[in-house]
Amino acid sequence: MPLELADAIALPEGPEKDYLWTLNFGPQHPATHTTLRLILTLDGETVVRAVPDIGFLHSGFEKLGEDLDFNQYVTIVDRMNYISPVANEIAWHHTVEKLLGVEITPRASYIRTIFGELSRIHDHLLSCGAAALDLGGLTAFFYAFNQREKIYDIQEHASGQRFHPSFTRVGGLLSDVDDDWIDKVRAFVRDFPKGHADISRLLNRNRIFLDRTKGIGVLSKEDAINLSATGPIARASGVVRDLRKDEPYLAYGELAGSFKVICAKDGDCLARYQVRMAEMLQSVEIIKAAIENLPGGPVNVDANGKAVLPNQMSVYRSIEGLIHHFELIMTNRQWESPVEEVYAATESPNGELGFYVVADGSGTAYRARTRPPSFIHFQLFPYLIQGHQLSDVVAVIGSLNIIAAELDR
Repeated sequence: MPLELADAIALPEGPEKDYLWTLNFGPQHPATHTTLRLILTLDGETVVRAVPDIGFLHSGFEKLGEDLDFNQYVTIVDRMNYISPVANEIAWHHTVEKLLGVEITPRASYIRTIFGELSRIHDHLLSCGAAALDLGGLTAFFYAFNQREKIYDIQEHASGQRFHPSFTRVGGLLSDVDDDWIDKVRAFVRDFPKGHADISRLLNRNRIFLDRTKGIGVLSKEDAINLSATGPIARASGVVRDLRKDEPYLAYGELAGSFKVICAKDGDCLARYQVRMAEMLQSVEIIKAAIENLPGGPVNVDANGKAVLPNQMSVYRSIEGLIHHFELIMTNRQWESPVEEVYAATESPNGELGFYVVADGSGTAYRARTRPPSFIHFQLFPYLIQGHQLSDVVAVIGSLNIIAAELDR
């Protein structure tokens, strides 16, 4: 049974009470990275129990979905998991397009797939680099961020923004990519294995890193399933589940032969690190296959279908383009959505990221809810840390890669 906050703060009654004390880990702490709070009950330096307390970064993300239209809301989902924003955009518009019955073009599908895998690498680099940093491995953190900067450059070239690209749109993308962008992607996947190897050499046989992660925070396969774990955390515990293979979307069905689902069986902090490191190399293979087989054609569905905004020249130079533009921008017009509910999910870097949309016939969701991986995975922490030392808290929380903006939505 989940503990109430009052129960978490109160020390147990009985003789053992004299030996226990309560420690607030966060919400302001260097190793929590963002505003996370953990209420720890300690017996000396052993964690007897832990209760996560969320709510310090509430931004009303879901409520904003009831006010912003299907395209405007992409700027909000960018800021949920801000470590891999385009992965959030892909999940959101994947859901909206399922609602509207829109099938994107092959070129848009491949470009979204490339961005999805770049986001996975981007997210995993931060997770592995910061996990090492929290345990004293500063150099690996720098190596990881060196590679992340290159992905920022790729995002900026395509969208004009480094951190929050807002690149996807209903029925396609903000704009097409050019040959220079393709060259940047090719250069990245060519050079990335060297940077990946640098991190591996620093950590994979590092005695301190291994001692701090091996056998720590073990999540069994049965518990991973029962507690709804997904993504690298579930796969590190032996759960063979990946939506890219099991429920293919975008171009993953066509590229299924270019990558493998990475799993481990130990379920500890080290296994979660190893799964993420191996997944990055698989993402490189997906990107290579996608970029070399990138289809031609438009990146947006036919404008006559009224699903996507017309280009600027059409708006400026033709009355039809201007009318079409206003049809999608004016709040009393926009999209004609079916009156129904829909849920769709993608395999984001941290696990299954889903959106549940209730539509009332307008171009704005009547209700927009999300299933963020961090919210599900934060509940695992009390099970993983019990009986471990206080110093193991940073190792376990780092291996879960909790993003506070996904918790308080």
